[in-house]
Amino acid sequence: MFKKLFGGNKSKDTNVDIYAPISGEFVSIEDIPDPVFAQKMMGEGFGIKPTEGVVVAPFDGEIVNVFKPSNHAVGIKAANGLEVLIHVGLETVQLGGEGFEALVNTGDVVSKGDELLKFDIETIDKKVKSVISPVIITNTDDAEDIQIESLSTLVKAETKAIEVKMK
Repeated sequence: MFKKLFGGNKSKDTNVDIYAPISGEFVSIEDIPDPVFAQKMMGEGFGIKPTEGVVVAPFDGEIVNVFKPSNHAVGIKAANGLEVLIHVGLETVQLGGEGFEALVNTGDVVSKGDELLKFDIETIDKKVKSVISPVIITNTDDAEDIQIESLSTLVKAETKAIEVKMK
């Protein structure tokens, strides 16, 4: 009886849809030109070749890391524990923040579509290996099932890219 009164019977929603955090062209994880990402050393996911310099929240969650002072990546965690890293470009930490602006801080609660980072594609493209931006599930082992959609073009906050069921 008390469980019903106090919400003890509510089951945790284990499903999360990950929407595109950046508009652009879908890149298979195996085609990301960096072995750490392509060989899934950090986890399952995909890449995006951006067409605009805005990163948005791919789902409702909490910002668990804004990589300072470079602002080149952000980590977000869903209520069910799913953790995703959005890493703008490759080897962009070496830019020391040039071309990047963080719009959130660690601990911020965000909704799908909220702007997280802004970046200058042209500046980044001239100075690093690639602007392809990995979107990685960093706790892949905690997922029961991961379904990556077969896509070509991504629209930030609108295109569903991955369906995840957590354990």
